[in-house]
Amino acid sequence: MEIIKGIENLKEPFRNPVVTLGNFDGVHLGHQRIFKKVKEEARKIGGESVVITFEPHPLKILSPDQCPPLLTPFKKKMMFIEETGVDKVLCIQFTMAFAWLSPPEFVKSILAGKVGAKKILVGYNYRFGKEKSGDVDSLKENCARFGIEVEVVEALIVDDAIVSSSKIRDLIGNGEVEKASKLMGRDYPVIGRVIEGAKRGHTLGIPTANLEMTEELYPKPGVYAVRVNLHGQGFNGLANIGFNPTFNANAVSLEVHILNFDREIYGEDLQVCFTKRIRDEIRFTSIEMLIEQIRKDIEWAKTNVFRNQ
Repeated sequence: MEIIKGIENLKEPFRNPVVTLGNFDGVHLGHQRIFKKVKEEARKIGGESVVITFEPHPLKILSPDQCPPLLTPFKKKMMFIEETGVDKVLCIQFTMAFAWLSPPEFVKSILAGKVGAKKILVGYNYRFGKEKSGDVDSLKENCARFGIEVEVVEALIVDDAIVSSSKIRDLIGNGEVEKASKLMGRDYPVIGRVIEGAKRGHTLGIPTANLEMTEELYPKPGVYAVRVNLHGQGFNGLANIGFNPTFNANAVSLEVHILNFDREIYGEDLQVCFTKRIRDEIRFTSIEMLIEQIRKDIEWAKTNVFRNQ
């Protein structure tokens, strides 16, 4: 998959491109369905499948206070889009000047002019142009002037819920990672660099990797069964997100205990996929009680989550 960063770096139109546009935060099942259709339509006309997305997220420019934590920051989003098998990603830098393009200007200068789109597929609720004044009807109207076909993809329903980035954010924020996994088509991942922590895990006999916190969305504080990926190798583990109330910590942290693992990995990047929530954080009155509970959590996860892995 080729990634083109910046519309100015697109030197010539794509080859018979079939295009979809959006933020695609989460690259969830709804997005994946659109990408599949884009690839199918591109094959029919011997063209290229193209995803157009934006960086930073438009709300970071238009209304920073209202911008939610991202499910998939840029690097993670590109990784998941590549897995869908599309040919090209055009990442347009979102600026105030770009935000002021009217729907007709956007279609004429970007979709018809720069991209050379032959067909466009968008979700049912797609909005574009200045102050989101464009909808799917205006997209069809403006694209028709340039002979560009537009297909609208209806909402995907899973377990009586519309699959959407906002719904997934709510589920993850509430710790409902299993429900979020169903809408994403994968367990929710967090990617972070291992940094030095308080090193309490070694003292307790249960070593943990402390991950550097970033702007992405983290599940509700608590203890989770997780899958850990390090250099393409997968491990089972337990993760604790929160404030370590037993130790009166004053900052949120993410600590991961990797089962059957004993290596120094400071500075390495870990991908931690949240499989199942085990419990809330608990403040214990003694270190011994904490150790006992952690060992119970590990055995519970081995029996109820990792048994068939």
